[in-house]
Amino acid sequence: KALLESFMADPVIAEAYRNAPAAKSLHHAYIGGLLDHVVSLCRSCDLLCRNYPQINRDLLLAGVFLHDIGKIHELTYNRAFTYSTRGQLLGHMIIELEMLQSKLAAMPEFPAELKTLVEHLIISHHGQYEFGSPKLPMFPEALMLHYLDDLDSKMEAMRAQFERGMDGDGGWTGYNPSLGRPLLNSAKFLERKVTEAPPSDGLAAAAGADGASPSQDPAEPSIQNTEALPQNS
Repeated sequence: KALLESFMADPVIAEAYRNAPAAKSLHHAYIGGLLDHVVSLCRSCDLLCRNYPQINRDLLLAGVFLHDIGKIHELTYNRAFTYSTRGQLLGHMIIELEMLQSKLAAMPEFPAELKTLVEHLIISHHGQYEFGSPKLPMFPEALMLHYLDDLDSKMEAMRAQFERGMDGDGGWTGYNPSLGRPLLNSAKFLERKVTEAPPSDGLAAAAGADGASPSQDPAEPSIQNTEALPQNS
């Protein structure tokens, strides 16, 4: 708690944290998007920590708060969203480690083991080497942070795509480059009005005007007189 409070007590960081986007274009790419992303993750953490009691909730929430805080220096957003020179050269995870070290320098009593865990949360949250993480998530809170971050990012990318509108009938969007596929708005798909007439009743049509069943030859009389049937002696 003291670590996170040290960040928010810094007026420059606090102001930027409220205003920065979470990404240049992929998800939460709007003013205040970073804070929206973090608040959404906090809600998800609260829900999942009830289902997984082995999770250290405080540690997980610290990772949520810090995992993208470097975006306030990685991105510039006063006019257009783009990368700063430091952001382009270092990336937000390196910047976050620098910010963390700066705050911990004033907290000599901070446990070294906890510092290592927080650092791992930061550098592993992208979850894959090819996505920029130098280490894969190696403890429960790190794994949960990665998957929640990935889920929230993708759900917001879908929401934003649906808000921009559909490209055609049936609730489909065009190709979404961040998700690598076209998307279907399932709510719109289920709300579609049926414009075609309902199919005719084949049984009624086959029966004809005399009401005969379709399996019965109209020219063949049905057996009505049971007296002609053999009787038991």
